[in-house]
Amino acid sequence: MLNMHCIIGLGGRLMEKIVKELFEMQDEKYRDFQSALIPGSDLEKVIGIRTPLLRKYAKNLPLEDAKAFLLELPHEYFDENQLHAFIVSEIKDIDACIKEVNTFLPYVDNWATCDQMSPVIFKKHKDKLLVEVKRWIASSETYTVRFGIKMLMQHFLDEDFNLEYPEMVAKIQSEEYYVKMMIAWYFATALAKQYDSVIPFIEEGRLEKWTHNKAIQKSIESYRITTEQKKYLRSLKK
Repeated sequence: MLNMHCIIGLGGRLMEKIVKELFEMQDEKYRDFQSALIPGSDLEKVIGIRTPLLRKYAKNLPLEDAKAFLLELPHEYFDENQLHAFIVSEIKDIDACIKEVNTFLPYVDNWATCDQMSPVIFKKHKDKLLVEVKRWIASSETYTVRFGIKMLMQHFLDEDFNLEYPEMVAKIQSEEYYVKMMIAWYFATALAKQYDSVIPFIEEGRLEKWTHNKAIQKSIESYRITTEQKKYLRSLKK
C-alpha cells in the first residue's frame, strides 16, 4: 500500500511530465497573442498552446493521469487551467462532473477558462444542472456567476426555455465587467432565439444602462435578428 509521501511523489512526477508535454506544444507567438486578450495575465504564466492541440491532449490523457491532474489545484500555468476545463468537460458521470466543476470554479480567474468549460453531459441532465445554475448565479465570485449565466444561455434557450430564466439573469446585480458582458451576451442570444418572449425585458429597461445597450449592440450584430427587429432595437437604446 502506498504511503502519503509516495502518493505526493507520484503526483509531483506526473505534473512535471504533463507540464513538460505542454511546453512541447508551445507556440510563443500565440502565447503573446493570447496573453494580450486576458487582462492582468502574467506572460510568464502563459505557455501558449492552441486550443485544438490542447483539447486533443486532454482527450488523449490516460484516465488515471487525468484524475490525478484534477487533484493538483491550484495550477501554475493558464494552460493548465485550460486543460483542467477540457478534462472536466469530458466527464461522463453527471454527479462526478458537477463535483469537479464546483471544485474548480473557485480557481477560475479569467473569462477564457470560464468560457472553455462546457461539460457535454449537462445537456442530458438539465434538472440537476438547473439546481447548480441557481447556486452559481447567486455567488459572489465573478467567474462562477459568469459560468452560471453561460450554462443558462447554452442549455435553456431552446425547447427548455422558460421566462423564469431571463428573469433570473435580469435580477443579477454586479459591477463586474465580465458578468455584465455575459448578461448582455445572454440577452442578445435570447433575443435571437426567443424574441417575442424576451423583448419586453429590453422595452421595459430591466437591465442597467451599459448592459442594456451592450445587449442591443450584440443583437444588432447578429445575423439571426431581422432587419426590422434591428431597427426597433436601435430605437430602444438608453
